[in-house]
Amino acid sequence: MINKITIGLLFFLMIGCQSVQDSKRESDFNFGWKFSLEHANEAYAVNLDDSAWREVNLPHDWSIEFPFDSIKGEGCTGYLPGGLGWYRKHFTVNASADELTYVLFDGVYNNSEVWLNGKRVGEHPYGYSPFYFDLTPYLNPTGKDNVLAVKVDHTRYADSRWYTGSGIYRNVKLVSVNKLHIPIWGSFITTPKVSVEQASVSIDITVDNDFDTEKSFKIITEFYSPKGNKVKEIASDDIELVSGTKTFNQTVEIDQPELWSVDTPNLYKAVSKIVQGENSVDVYESTFGIRSIRFDKEEGFFLNDVNMKIKGVCQHHDGGLVGAAVPKGVWKRRLQILKDGGCNALRIAHNPASEELLELCDEMGFLVQDEFFDEWDYPKDKRDNMNETHDDYISRGYGEHFQKWAQFDLKNTMLAHRNHPSVFQWSIGNEIEWTYPRNKKATGFFNNMDWQGGYFWSQPPFSPEKIRAEYNKMPALEHTIGETANKLATWTKELDTSRPVIANCILPSASFESGYTDALDIVGFSYRRVMYDYAKKYYPNKIVMGTENLGQWHEWKAIEERPFVSGTFLWTGTDYLGETNGRWPQKATASGLVDLAAFPKPSYHMYKTLWSNEPHIYICSNSTKDSNYKVGESGNVVEKKAGAWEHALWEWYDVIEHWNYTDEKNVIVEVISNCPEVELFLNGESMGIKSLSSFDDRIYKWAVPYSKGKLEAKGVKDGKEISSQIVTSTEPVSIQLSVDKTSLNADGYEVAHIIAQLHDKDNNPVIVSEASISFELDGAIKLLGVDNGSAKSTQTYQSNTVYTNKGRCLLIVQSTTKAGSVDISASSNAIKSNVIKLTVK
Repeated sequence: MINKITIGLLFFLMIGCQSVQDSKRESDFNFGWKFSLEHANEAYAVNLDDSAWREVNLPHDWSIEFPFDSIKGEGCTGYLPGGLGWYRKHFTVNASADELTYVLFDGVYNNSEVWLNGKRVGEHPYGYSPFYFDLTPYLNPTGKDNVLAVKVDHTRYADSRWYTGSGIYRNVKLVSVNKLHIPIWGSFITTPKVSVEQASVSIDITVDNDFDTEKSFKIITEFYSPKGNKVKEIASDDIELVSGTKTFNQTVEIDQPELWSVDTPNLYKAVSKIVQGENSVDVYESTFGIRSIRFDKEEGFFLNDVNMKIKGVCQHHDGGLVGAAVPKGVWKRRLQILKDGGCNALRIAHNPASEELLELCDEMGFLVQDEFFDEWDYPKDKRDNMNETHDDYISRGYGEHFQKWAQFDLKNTMLAHRNHPSVFQWSIGNEIEWTYPRNKKATGFFNNMDWQGGYFWSQPPFSPEKIRAEYNKMPALEHTIGETANKLATWTKELDTSRPVIANCILPSASFESGYTDALDIVGFSYRRVMYDYAKKYYPNKIVMGTENLGQWHEWKAIEERPFVSGTFLWTGTDYLGETNGRWPQKATASGLVDLAAFPKPSYHMYKTLWSNEPHIYICSNSTKDSNYKVGESGNVVEKKAGAWEHALWEWYDVIEHWNYTDEKNVIVEVISNCPEVELFLNGESMGIKSLSSFDDRIYKWAVPYSKGKLEAKGVKDGKEISSQIVTSTEPVSIQLSVDKTSLNADGYEVAHIIAQLHDKDNNPVIVSEASISFELDGAIKLLGVDNGSAKSTQTYQSNTVYTNKGRCLLIVQSTTKAGSVDISASSNAIKSNVIKLTVK
């Protein structure tokens, strides 16, 4: 038994990403699989002939390989199919009688069953939590062929409110250990004290003795700095352990620690060894970061005792054209774009993150809210959230498994993720209130003939006392939201008291009275920024923050004005597949700061001016007819509907990013910038200097008589001059290719992103014309797919041809295990591109 440190709402910790690199202990198990969608329930048989099956490497998402289909697909999951798939892998092992062999899955979607050599090993319904099985009892002798078969049953293809993907879509590893070993996820690193002078590092190490006899050993742990220098070593006394499991603690002090933060994501490494005599029988590495977190009900959030705002976005797990099987390099590009926009946090919505994504967040400096569930006791309506009206086979989701599997999935997620320095909150649920009818009815927001307000923008029509009375007089279901929340929070704190428990509450006025928020350390508000002051007034001891908010200025304004609100997570960082029921051909939800191809949108530029100190200018415009603005009586540009910006919702209104008008005499030009003043020029002539303080909506505006040529905005911030321009383009005559990296490792994992943009004879980008672009790849490279970023494009991703959007498109390629040179070019009829040369080595 180990002692846990409980410090209320003061959360100090030293945490890291568990990443065991010892080749003897852990090996890559992603290559050399066979796959079929054409077999039913007997494909686990050892003697099955799988020679004609398709060869695949993992991670693999079969749904994204199909065309979008409005008839056979469902909008909730992006109009892509599910199905029943089988994976088989032949392998040999060289294991002694004193060794154990495990297979570790980071994520399989979903309802998976595993067989080894024809014998059923186990099952795992949840599509997002990691899991592993002990293969030792089922293995054939050394050198003999083994057949691992995995059945993935995603026939319930509308079982989610967003795109899930199908298959073994995250990494798989084979783990081989001595019978005396540190188990998978067997370390937990925290710090009870952190300062710039010294950090106290505590590591709990679990040891399994699977021998039948008592074993004697020592535990030696070495600590390495971010630069790789050993800074500390600690050794236990001799330990005698009978058959079974026990956890041991080691604590050291590290002087002048290099702290982990969003700006300086310094990572240490702990190497723990089980030593018998002169031999290390197990070596276990944990990468971690030293930092402290603290939430205060008056002052908000502190990282390493520095007060800061959480500038976060919600992020679904698909990567656009790659679906759910997202290469690490695809995540890295997306995260870097968000980081460049000032983002410092992710909420993984609405499911646990992949190990690779968390590793990147550790390395790049993102705080992470790791979320467990979107459903609890009762199902959500996947097609029409809030109403919970349907009941058909294909839409039954995790609610079917919650009672049996919730504790297992929650704790597996925590054990796997609790050492990541990026993870700073555990979220037990998302907008759960809809599935417990008393919550909705008790608020007074709905079906209330005596009230004329609007749910999104109005204060609760009922007092807390009235809500409590209404809630309590209604009959309860078998499970209540307060009881289940308390159960989930208890399970969470059994494993980790160093991070706060939070949830995303869509009906917080009811949740405060139902017992739901009693289980939470922090109450997250979903689209309820108008209730921050309500919470402060009636529940002054509760810590609140935004956990799902609109990507509009009015959301951040409400947080900036309130020190007690720690920050927000905007909905969303990137556009995501799904949640588009009945909106064909729209296959994706376009609420992101960037689109499906990670091309920035106007909301990205707005938030970059709010979240980043770097000077920034973005120009767009619109016709006087289509603009949200008009020329007022004073001659200034004003909103057509006064105050509309304060109620702007998920998607930015349509604006134009080119300067190619035809019949327009006057154009409304909009500039988003964090410069205190901006001057606009048309063909070198000043259109006037304007001040940011003059615009409540933080959008500079001019009414400009249209003329072809160059529109340019200039500003100065903190002594730095900056400008941005758009130019009238002519017909496209070339395709310009650009790439984010020209050298790839021949490891079968690394990716390169190639952007194709139409250009005119003067080398100006052409975004007013579109073309069908075909890519040609010459060399040992894998084409992952193409996309133009549009949420309404239904072109198949896995193709070498794509129709542009705004004159551009994206190609993603991946290395194979073969070295060599690769040439990539593009064409559209007579229009040709430059050649991109890649080196794979």
